[in-house]
Amino acid sequence: MDLLQALKISSSGLTAQRTKLNIISENLANSETTRTKEGGPYKRQMVVFKAKSIPSFQNELDELKKSYDGVQVSEIVTSQENFRMVYKPSHPDADPVTGYVAMPNVDHLTEMTDMMVARRAYEANVTAIENTKNMINKALEIGK
Repeated sequence: MDLLQALKISSSGLTAQRTKLNIISENLANSETTRTKEGGPYKRQMVVFKAKSIPSFQNELDELKKSYDGVQVSEIVTSQENFRMVYKPSHPDADPVTGYVAMPNVDHLTEMTDMMVARRAYEANVTAIENTKNMINKALEIGK
């Protein structure tokens, strides 16, 4: 694998993890939202990754080699978990009979754990890019 392909693969990982961090931030920001445009409480969003084909320069020239893979976001899915029912009879969205409010199915602990995992994956891709850049610089120094 050439070093530029390694940069492309790591950068695709950075993009995918940035999307995941944005979705996690949206989940946390809406963890108390009881009214949405669609009606009802906010529903937790989750990111799904899939392999991404990154064509190499050689592949574009002769189309004989396989392309290298990176990662991309294939879809953002809505959680099907049940809403949390919280007893708040004074809340405007509370059920008039029972006094319970349907709250979003966002769990702060789960979101923070996902955020730490995504952050570590992002940092790993940054480290891979830095190491690749160092290898490129060392290869260029050999030619001096």
